[in-house]
Amino acid sequence: MIKRIHSLTVLLSIVGLCPCARAQFGSPGGQAGLNAAMTKLFGETKSFTSQAEVKMLDKGGTETMTMPMTFSMLEGKIRADIDMARVKSKDMPPEAAASLKQMGMDKMVSIVRPDKKLTIIIYPALKSYAEVPMSKEDAADLDKKYTLQSSKMGNETIDGHPCEKNKVVVTGENGQKHEAVVWNATDLKKFPVQMQMNQQDANVIMRYNNVQLARPNSTQFEAPTGFTKYASVEKLMQDGMMKALGK
Repeated sequence: MIKRIHSLTVLLSIVGLCPCARAQFGSPGGQAGLNAAMTKLFGETKSFTSQAEVKMLDKGGTETMTMPMTFSMLEGKIRADIDMARVKSKDMPPEAAASLKQMGMDKMVSIVRPDKKLTIIIYPALKSYAEVPMSKEDAADLDKKYTLQSSKMGNETIDGHPCEKNKVVVTGENGQKHEAVVWNATDLKKFPVQMQMNQQDANVIMRYNNVQLARPNSTQFEAPTGFTKYASVEKLMQDGMMKALGK
């Protein structure tokens, strides 16, 4: 079961929400700079709350994973609330959702804190959390400067929002480039209601809806008070499994 849970961290890492797994973003071989580069795609939007859906497609266009979430950002801090029962994946059989619920792991929160160079992984039902330090590469990338180049590809409508479709290239100080196609809604101050990032073996599409551009409460980006802190996510999961088994 832990292996199945960790399969989801691959997608979480692609969208910059979990340092537990590494994934490529942009050109083949580009691993470092994931969180910093993705944040640049939001442009002038520094704070918001929305519903979001992340999809992973193989190179043939077949959907291999779908993950709905509540997604928030506050001045570079990112929070995602995920219900594992709503995640669809070829690597996660239907009965896995029931097992996760039994262990209290069906709902998970991931909070990325660039200022502290760590990610907080929370399991509300277990009243537990763990802090995962960023890798040295990701931590170093937070201090680097990035430039953004955007070129218009056309106009499209996404979920009723008139959008400018743009190819965006984010370039780091070392010359490494991260590419994405972004649909900026002209009726939402050019908020990127959809992003598409092409990986070496798969494509990732992120779509945002019910976007609220007001600042979320800062307490949503802190470790919850009264929860048990674990030294690692693995230890937290192991204890959750043992409790579910009555051990």
